[in-house]
Amino acid sequence: MALWRFSTLTASLLGLLSFLFLRHSATAIRVSTVIHNPSPTNLLPSFREAPAFRNGDSCGSKEADQIHIAMTLDANYLRGTMAAVLSMLQHSTCPENLSFHFLCAHSDTELVSSIRSTFPYLNFTIYLFDSSRVRGKISKSIRQALDQPLNYARIYLADILPADVKRVIYLDSDLVVVDDIEKLWGVDMEDKVLAAPEYCHANFTYYFNEAFWSDSVLNKTFQGRNPCYFNTGVMVVDVEKWRNGGYTKKVEEWMAFQKQKRIYHLGSLPPFLLVLAGNIKAVNHRWNQHGLGGDNFEGKCRSLHPGPISLLHWSGKGKPWLRLDSRKPCVVDHLWAPYDLYRSSRHFLEE
Repeated sequence: MALWRFSTLTASLLGLLSFLFLRHSATAIRVSTVIHNPSPTNLLPSFREAPAFRNGDSCGSKEADQIHIAMTLDANYLRGTMAAVLSMLQHSTCPENLSFHFLCAHSDTELVSSIRSTFPYLNFTIYLFDSSRVRGKISKSIRQALDQPLNYARIYLADILPADVKRVIYLDSDLVVVDDIEKLWGVDMEDKVLAAPEYCHANFTYYFNEAFWSDSVLNKTFQGRNPCYFNTGVMVVDVEKWRNGGYTKKVEEWMAFQKQKRIYHLGSLPPFLLVLAGNIKAVNHRWNQHGLGGDNFEGKCRSLHPGPISLLHWSGKGKPWLRLDSRKPCVVDHLWAPYDLYRSSRHFLEE
C-alpha cells in the first residue's frame, strides 16, 4: 500500500492535503467524511518554524535507510510533541531519514496544519486511532491522563502501521532526545519482539495489587521469567513479530481480565508487563532517563540519575512546559526549555 507523504506546499494546498491524505487504521480514507471539527478549544498553541535539517554526506536515501518513529498527537501534549520532534531532528546525523507516524484520536485539520507549519520539511503521516477499539476495555487508574484512549494506541501499532514498516520506535510526547536516535534504532533485538531499558532494581511487586499476588494462579504468571519493570514510553518494537505473535490480543486479554478482577492501578503499563516483562531485549538506561515529572500524584521535582544520558523523559504528573509557564520549574525542566518552539506573547513582542 502506498504511503502518502507530505512535501513543502503552499498554504492553499495544505488544507487539501489534510483533506485527502490522513489514514484510518491501515486503510487510506477520504478525510472529507471524517474531518469536520477543529480542536475543541480552537486555541491550539502557536509555534515558531523550526530550521531545516539536512542529511550528512554519509546518509543513505533508500527506503531501508528510513527510521520509523511513532508518537501520539494530542492538543494537550502538542507542545511536548513539537519539542520531542525538534530534539530528534537536531541531534540526528540523517534527519531527512526520520519518518514520523502520528496517531491521532480526533480528526483535526488544525493539528495537521500546526505540524506542517512548524516543520515544513518533515516526513510524516497521520493515522486516525479508532477509540472504539478500547472502549469498554479501559479500567480507571490512579491518574485521569492515563485513562485516555490514545494512551492505549501503542498496543495497536501493528494493526495501524502499513505492512512495509517492519520496526518502529514508539515514543511518548513528554521527552527530548539528546543523542542520535539512529543508535536506538539500530539496537540488536536478538529475536525479541520489544526492546527497552529494564529497571530490575525497581520493586516489581508495586505494579500489581494484593489481589494479584495473593491469587495462587495469577502469581504464577511470571513463572520461568525474571520480570523487570520497563517504561512503555520508549520502546523499539518489531512490528512483524508483534503482529505474527498476536501480542495485541494478549495485552487485550489482560485488560479484559482487569475489568473482571482489579489487579493493577496504572493504566496501559501493567498489561504490557504481564505479557512481556522478563522477555524483552534490555537497552542501555541512557535511553530513558525517566521519572523527571515526579510521581503520579504530586509531580514533585526529581534529580537526574547518575550516568550518561541520551533521552530525558518527564514521565509522571509534572510536565516541563506547565512548570515553566507557572514560573515554578524544576532544575531539570531547563534541559527541556531549549527545544520549546512555543510562540508566547513575549516572542510576538520581540518580533
